[in-house]
Amino acid sequence: MKPAEPGADSIGATSEEDDVTPQSPTDMADNAVADDAVTDGAAAQAAGAENDEAIDAAAVDGSKENGPSADSEQVEAPSAKATTKPRPASPRSPRARTTSTPRASAGADRVPAAPRAPRKPAAPRAKAAPSASDAPIVLDPSAEPVSKPARKPAPKPVRLTAAQKKAAAQAEAEAAERAAFRAQQPVVLSISRLVKKFGSTTAVDGIDLEVRQGAFYGIVGPNGAGKTTTLSMVTGLLRPDSGTITINDLDVWANPAQAKKIIGVLPDRLRLFDRLTGRQMLYYAGTLRGLDNKSVRERSDDLAAAFGLEDALGRLVADYSAGMTKKIALAAAMIHSPRILVLDEPFESVDPVSAANVIEILQKYVETGGTVVLSSHSMDMIQRVCDGVAIIVQGQVLAQGTVDEVRRGGTLEDRFVELAGGRKAAEGMEWLLNSSN
Repeated sequence: MKPAEPGADSIGATSEEDDVTPQSPTDMADNAVADDAVTDGAAAQAAGAENDEAIDAAAVDGSKENGPSADSEQVEAPSAKATTKPRPASPRSPRARTTSTPRASAGADRVPAAPRAPRKPAAPRAKAAPSASDAPIVLDPSAEPVSKPARKPAPKPVRLTAAQKKAAAQAEAEAAERAAFRAQQPVVLSISRLVKKFGSTTAVDGIDLEVRQGAFYGIVGPNGAGKTTTLSMVTGLLRPDSGTITINDLDVWANPAQAKKIIGVLPDRLRLFDRLTGRQMLYYAGTLRGLDNKSVRERSDDLAAAFGLEDALGRLVADYSAGMTKKIALAAAMIHSPRILVLDEPFESVDPVSAANVIEILQKYVETGGTVVLSSHSMDMIQRVCDGVAIIVQGQVLAQGTVDEVRRGGTLEDRFVELAGGRKAAEGMEWLLNSSN
């Protein structure tokens, strides 16, 4: 019996059944890895793996000398071992590149790999709830673009020189000293629960007011608020319906003659003897207050020089301008040196130069112990000149005190507008706004 050629069935034998054996998807993946490893091993064996060739040569020599014997069965043993397929190493590992893996001798003897458990499909990821940023942006074609407001530059800090700081500190100290001094002064003018009605209209509705000696006191309010009516009752020109008015503890209506001797009046509607000259007008006012002729002449000259009326004393008052008429009336109110001056709109129709001159005269009068109570629509002048102020709206005092207390850190004009009802925008004036077209 001719012996089989060495390695024909046991080593390197490949049958067609290996390619047609039905396999599961898992086995097919494993076999693909194994085939790659076997191919690498066969290439290494053909390139000169000397150990495997020596073993094969020894097996062939033994089969020729002894024939088919029990020893040949021992040679067949590797074939039986080859039927158990070892799991090849990964072709990328060093072991797969250096070690060859023998294939099974026959497809029938090949033991299939145990099937692997199928992989569980991954659970689908939950979709996140849509956010506001995922929502589609819809632009309104009718919407107007919003322009970003321009950022106002921060005001630069004002650096004062040493002299300016010293002057400011001195002014504050003087103001505090004057306020403390005036707080100790007696009350010159006291108004309590003053009421005045004209038919069904209440012009003055329960006003309470106090003015101390040496004060420069301003009364402000809108037109028709009751300022002129109040000052007319204070000076004895209009009798109140109820309430009391005292000046230096003299009731104006119980002792009118004594009270009027210490009051100087500049009414709103000037009722002057305009057929008199300026000098005659001052002479009449002085003698009416009980002054002698010498005192009247001296005081008339002083007042004319102070108000800039020296060249106008010989002219008729009817020929005076509105500002000159105001100044001659103010001079007539001061000629008898009153304790208190009550002036209704003294700076109306007066030019700025004359107004500054009048203010200077009144400030000197206050420094000597006189008291000034005036009404005006000039908030800037009241804030700059007066130390006390009262805001009257609809016959009632809504705020009174020092100027700083009333304005509350803002301007007196802003505070006045706030209490008087605020500004109103002009509406329905398209015909005027489009007049330039």
